[in-house]
Amino acid sequence: MKLLTTPKILCAVFILLTAAIGGMSAIGFASNEWMGALGGGLVGCFIVLVDAGLKNLSFRQFSNATVGLLVGLFCGMLINYVLKELFKLAPQAVVATAVIPIAIQVAFGYWGMALAIRANRQEFSFLIPYVRFRQDSAQDSPLLVDSNIIIDGRIARLCETGFLSGALVVPRFVLDELHILADSSNGIKQERGKRGLEYLREMQETPSLEVTIQEDYHHHHEELTDTKLIELAKRLGARLLTNDRNLGRVALLQGVTVLNLNELAKAMRPNVVAGDPLSIKLVREGKEDHQAVGYLEDGTMIVVNSAIEHLGETVEVVIGSPLQTSAGRLSFAELSESQAS
Repeated sequence: MKLLTTPKILCAVFILLTAAIGGMSAIGFASNEWMGALGGGLVGCFIVLVDAGLKNLSFRQFSNATVGLLVGLFCGMLINYVLKELFKLAPQAVVATAVIPIAIQVAFGYWGMALAIRANRQEFSFLIPYVRFRQDSAQDSPLLVDSNIIIDGRIARLCETGFLSGALVVPRFVLDELHILADSSNGIKQERGKRGLEYLREMQETPSLEVTIQEDYHHHHEELTDTKLIELAKRLGARLLTNDRNLGRVALLQGVTVLNLNELAKAMRPNVVAGDPLSIKLVREGKEDHQAVGYLEDGTMIVVNSAIEHLGETVEVVIGSPLQTSAGRLSFAELSESQAS
């Protein structure tokens, strides 16, 4: 049996409160207090239902809708004024003069709200000429993460360095996915889930980072996790932090800002050019009898000529000719003069 959550308890208390207010108001007007309580309870239920319908509406969209409503009502008033003058010329149109102004106000109010909610920042500034809103910094928008980036673990280390700013948003369905993995009978999946939950705990304990668990919004349960992530990012105006290339591509096509951790790691690789000296540990033999191979921290392979005798040692080398292959970057190098002697 599910326990009542705090929001449900608050809704129930609010409905009871409105029912009590309705009953007391009915007593004040010498009416039936039970009918007043019923009316107050119905009003409370209506308000709760409206609030439930607004869950998918962000504060920015609500602000846009309010301004759009005002602009639509103003346009409706102007048209009503013109029509009122025209109807003066046709006194027989009594019904039209009573019904048409209300219909116009309702229609233009609705159109104003609908257009303002769908409008982006540039279109909204066109809606209200000469008024422009402050351009939000990219750092102000929250970061929405998926399960893969949490399990990856590098995001936790990156947060500790302070390079990431803003709120880190973890959707409830992503947290549930980690729980399912941690409880899996498959050893590999279980290890991934436990590791993801541990990294998430570390991020929550990082003082400079605000981690928020985003409760579920209204969505179809059969929707893919990637689809839900993209829809939630669009609704929150958030950046999507992931290491999934396909998810990133789909999100970009739908106008979501994507931060790919793999792309960041690739951009942070040191550029090795001919003539650069460096220290490297030789870990295995090369294709040729005289070659030995070592690796940089980013995985770049360094093939050192005439270095087979130094296998297992850390040597000083000079980069000769860097190459880019389909398997990654590869560089040939020679032992430095001090090492060769």
